[in-house]
Amino acid sequence: MGFVLTISALLIVSTNLLVGTALLKLLLKRGCQSWCFVLNLALADTLVGVAITGLATEDFNNKFIQQRNGYIVIYSPTNGTPPALQGKTRCLLRMSFLTSTCMASILTMFLISLDRYMAIKMPLRYSLMSGKWKTTGSLLAVWISSFTMGFLPVMVPQLQATAPYDGFCAFFNVTHDIAIIVLYCLLFFPVLSLFIYMYLDILKIACIHHKQISQIRQTSSRPEESSHGQSQYHHHHQHQLLRSWSHVKALRTVGVLIGCFLVLWSPFFVVCIVHLLCRECALKEVLENYLWLLGLFNSLINPLVYACWQREVRLQLSDMFSCITNRLLSAAPPSVMER
Repeated sequence: MGFVLTISALLIVSTNLLVGTALLKLLLKRGCQSWCFVLNLALADTLVGVAITGLATEDFNNKFIQQRNGYIVIYSPTNGTPPALQGKTRCLLRMSFLTSTCMASILTMFLISLDRYMAIKMPLRYSLMSGKWKTTGSLLAVWISSFTMGFLPVMVPQLQATAPYDGFCAFFNVTHDIAIIVLYCLLFFPVLSLFIYMYLDILKIACIHHKQISQIRQTSSRPEESSHGQSQYHHHHQHQLLRSWSHVKALRTVGVLIGCFLVLWSPFFVVCIVHLLCRECALKEVLENYLWLLGLFNSLINPLVYACWQREVRLQLSDMFSCITNRLLSAAPPSVMER
């Protein structure tokens, strides 16, 4: 598990830093509100990789102590804080930090979807609502709510596990499984319902716009049946519809993000519900060792989706790599330059 977590952390951090650099350059060029949200998603996923590094360190430390000692150390009350309590507190802080960053990533995806939904559903109100201060306030609300929810087990002792800590740093070893599952499912399923509602509504709007664009093109192709004023009106209306249609096309990337999110996180939360209803099914190991780790890979998929599906990000990454290649070639010897 330590090696799996280490490799996952390296891939997540390096990929998100690379795509995040490209997003930062795009943000400095255009200053668009949507790119702020996407950059925040890359930041949250990078912190997920950093948090996984802490869990991998915890796993390696436990293995090293077990191999070095080979025996059980009996705690004496006169020696200060028991080692098991120290390990549980450290593991609880690391799991809380990981949970907070995962929640920040999920809520940022919701912000991105809401931003695209507003741009399509209410374009005039969207232009009034989009601003630097409102974007900053939205991102601050995401991070404050994420860290508040993630560190609830640290602040509320009733949400901590009552069983003795065995040294293995896992989610249900330090948190109360029933309370935490209910708490986090109350966040996941409403967000999932809003995702479904927004995309169904956007799909309906996209079909209506597609029909209107087809009708306007058919009308504008017959100049003898329309006056000059009507032609200008149709041209302006077509321009507005095409602009809205471009938002719908850009939403494909967000749709792929949400699809990957559902595939990777839904098994964890569905099995959590089954674990609540069937305590004799012994699903805790499946949640801790497989489904929870599957959800963490969502932080690796997010930057790959933007790198593959978003044309602006692909072009920016290509410019970055070409710039690096040119600098390496300019610093190389003349023989290498000739080859």
